Amino acid sequence: MNRQPYPSESSDDAWALVAPYVTLMTAEAPQRPQSLREVVHGVRWVVRTGAAWRFMPHDLPPWYTVSQQSQRGLKAGVCEAIVQDRRAIVRLAQERHAEPAAALVDRRTLPSTPDSGTRAG
Repeated sequence: MNRQPYPSESSDDAWALVAPYVTLMTAEAPQRPQSLREVVHGVRWVVRTGAAWRFMPHDLPPWYTVSQQSQRGLKAGVCEAIVQDRRAIVRLAQERHAEPAAALVDRRTLPSTPDSGTRAG
């Protein structure tokens, strides 16, 4: 597709990282007419701009295709898998264990009343 790229589009390296996670369809499934990479560009455009699905530019895949693919990805845990695997890669590159051995949890509750102001909340 010949069009000007959007700032929200991913580089070839980023696509190479994400592509195995978003390929959810089997070879027997009917293939969509749009490129999967273009569909992901549509998801990234909506996330980056905060616009409604129906306001997607016409040179990206149809909004309903992009919306459906994003719902499939969320249901399949794609984002969580990418984050977990990326964290492991970064930790291994730093010559650390892939999984963290400890976690710090800070649980502090601040009272939220009209008198407490913006600092409480």
